[in-house]
Amino acid sequence: MPALTTFDDLVALVDSAATGAGLTMVGLVGPPGSGKSTMAIRVAEDLGPRAVVVGMDGFHLSSQTLEHLALADVKGAPQTFDAGGFVHLLARIRQRPPGVTIHAPTFDRAREEPIAAGVAVTPDHEIVVVEGNYLLLDGPWERIRDLLDLIAYVDLDPSVRRDRLVARHVAHGRTAQQARAWVDRSDEANAVLIEATRERADWCVPGP
Repeated sequence: MPALTTFDDLVALVDSAATGAGLTMVGLVGPPGSGKSTMAIRVAEDLGPRAVVVGMDGFHLSSQTLEHLALADVKGAPQTFDAGGFVHLLARIRQRPPGVTIHAPTFDRAREEPIAAGVAVTPDHEIVVVEGNYLLLDGPWERIRDLLDLIAYVDLDPSVRRDRLVARHVAHGRTAQQARAWVDRSDEANAVLIEATRERADWCVPGP
């Protein structure tokens, strides 16, 4: 898998993929804490008003649903997302008729809850940057690979990534001990699963 050296290389790659002949959909995938969301936002900002970000996290099952399904302790694992809904949204965007706006959910990290219709993919958007952990996973996710024009794997030093995750969990109310335990038990299990899909990406890019 070829590697991109800098963030600017990634922006140039996405820009060159957008030929103007139709909608361009680009994926950023990587383990928790690798900087996918930050990088997706920066890519869209650099490309200007023709680009928009659609995130997988908007398809988190609600906390209430996770409690009901006894999945709250593994929140973030593949089974805690509405994978079918995410794939359906990406297919709708890919097949969007001219002049149609499609709304996508977002995710409120402060409340750890999805928000319906948080972002609009409008007719002015020529580039959709799709970010998420499981863009290259098998099972209910596998159709995503064919819906995207290219996918870049965001790679970051594991120790830096883990430190970021611990800090994120502490910022959301966990103690440092609880945060480290969650990262060791849940986030790292997901990271191993995601890293196993790395070779399916088209490019690798260093995380921010």
